[in-house]
Amino acid sequence: MTRPRTQFRKLDGILLLDKPQGLSSNQALQRVRHLFRAEKGGHTGSLDPLATGLLPVCLGEATKIAGGLLGARKAYETVARLGIVTDTDDAEGQPLRERPVPALTIDTLDAALKTLTGRIRQRPPIYSALKRGGEPLYAKARRGEVIEVEEREIDVHAFELLNAADLLDEGTPNLRLHVECGSGTYVRSLVRDLGELLGCGAHVAELRRLWVDPFREPRMWTLAALEGLREQAGERVLESCLLPIEAGMASWPSVRVNAAQAQRLGRGQGLRGPYQPLERQVAILDEHGRGLGLGEVDAEGGLRPGRLFRWAAVNGQGPG
Repeated sequence: MTRPRTQFRKLDGILLLDKPQGLSSNQALQRVRHLFRAEKGGHTGSLDPLATGLLPVCLGEATKIAGGLLGARKAYETVARLGIVTDTDDAEGQPLRERPVPALTIDTLDAALKTLTGRIRQRPPIYSALKRGGEPLYAKARRGEVIEVEEREIDVHAFELLNAADLLDEGTPNLRLHVECGSGTYVRSLVRDLGELLGCGAHVAELRRLWVDPFREPRMWTLAALEGLREQAGERVLESCLLPIEAGMASWPSVRVNAAQAQRLGRGQGLRGPYQPLERQVAILDEHGRGLGLGEVDAEGGLRPGRLFRWAAVNGQGPG
């Protein structure tokens, strides 16, 4: 028996998924799309298959703000396994080198962590989704190609020791760490570089994303919980797990417009200001706080429409 084909539909909203270990971010996204029967979907920043935790999934018109959420501040908890370097910088890779772990004190660990905090330069892993020549680096690495990855500047807002009990008690040489970072930061690379500073090498043994701005205290849903909810309570109850698009627009400064102004924007026409902040992308809301899309305030304070949601089209009507 073949499964009936999913009948997709227009559905808008944001799901805060607790991604399970073992799935790529795209595999998790497709599972969500099929569960909700959503025509369109995207995620806001990949998590490695090894990683678990928060993966915001944007459905329908919410995909228009997904790009802006990619650059949001994020927090992780990770376990660094000292003494072993792998080709992927995590536990899924092949060991490259093994070195003894020296005697380490809390002061030594804190000093090394401080070195990797702030505005720093980082070399991303060769096994990453970064593209070169239109192809992900991991595809080139799997073919055995020699890859030189350039360093780039990143922001590490916090890199802190949570627990070193295993290490200090001469158990498995693990460190449990907390990371808060900006866009483009690889926790795998942070752990790799920490291991080099400590003189023994290291790789990520566990990784969990805790939050992504603006979702600082997320109510996350597992795939198993969503599947059970759909089976037991039906599709309408399942939809109650979605956040409105406006919940994801809190990362942008917002401007409000009246009905007449909304119609002008929907026709692709700009508005005279003054709007603030100047030369910034903004979230455009109507008088009732409903999101209309993203726009840009120019140097003179005028508001130009950018990626507007379908209900902000010419007639200004809501979704139907």
